[in-house]
Amino acid sequence: MHRRCVGVLAFVLLQAPCCCAMGGGGADPFPGWRAAAAGTLAARGDASSLATAAALTFLGPPSRPKAETTKAATAALELAVKASELAPNNPAISWMRLLLCMNASGCDIRQAATTMRWVAADNGAAWLPTLTVAQKDRDTVEVDRVLDSMAEGSKFELYGNRTTVMIYGALRRARGQLPRNYLKSDAARLNEAMGVADAAVLPSFSPLINACRDATPGAARRENCLTVSRTLQRADMVMAQLVGFGIEKRLNPGDARELGRIAERRRTLELRVALATEANVAARSRLAFMRQLSREEDVCIAILRVTAKR
Repeated sequence: MHRRCVGVLAFVLLQAPCCCAMGGGGADPFPGWRAAAAGTLAARGDASSLATAAALTFLGPPSRPKAETTKAATAALELAVKASELAPNNPAISWMRLLLCMNASGCDIRQAATTMRWVAADNGAAWLPTLTVAQKDRDTVEVDRVLDSMAEGSKFELYGNRTTVMIYGALRRARGQLPRNYLKSDAARLNEAMGVADAAVLPSFSPLINACRDATPGAARRENCLTVSRTLQRADMVMAQLVGFGIEKRLNPGDARELGRIAERRRTLELRVALATEANVAARSRLAFMRQLSREEDVCIAILRVTAKR
């Protein structure tokens, strides 16, 4: 079973009333190889290699101290900034830069957030880091303003598939220069790319969940949170979809029809995750779907259609 699916399924089980792909958390057996690979890719100097080096630099053991996370993010941010300067219109790199800025020491997110919104003005996710700061400062006026802007976004994209494809490509092009035992096959390379991508693109949704938990019936905040939750349910990453279902469920505790719709949609998503996770599909076939489709759920559906024809 691939690591991203394991992570999503674990989230589903833990949330239990709250799809597909590969990669994610778990113990990291080769941080030294990753560090060496990051150095090699940084030296190549193109935008994709630099962004991949940034993601590799940031990724670390899941239980590492916060100080180490901050140090890694600061080092990774320097690489991401260089990558963003070389590819200023690449939303995946801009998003990675913004999230690294949130974790780095002394980084002012305003410039990175403005750049992200300029690159992808219709992406509600671009406001999430600003919401995080407002929540931390307990600035309720700013929280409401940001939620209002976030609700205007027509989509919620974290660029998981796009980032994975980028990282896979950078690793494959540099394969002759990487540590000998680091990645020995396309399957290992893709699995690594997805795990590294998850670490680089998945934000904390706690600020949004907490802000919407405080929404009262009839208030503008509640309506904005409902709008955002429904946009999240169409997000490009399954984890974001699950968050969207959870927020709407909390905001409509007495609406049996809506609760039924949410539960059915969630069951469908979970089933797709489970079946696609177990599907015997070659790494290159999965990667081809990821190149064509921006949403993880759509990749799940594509995999299931292929396996159903066998």
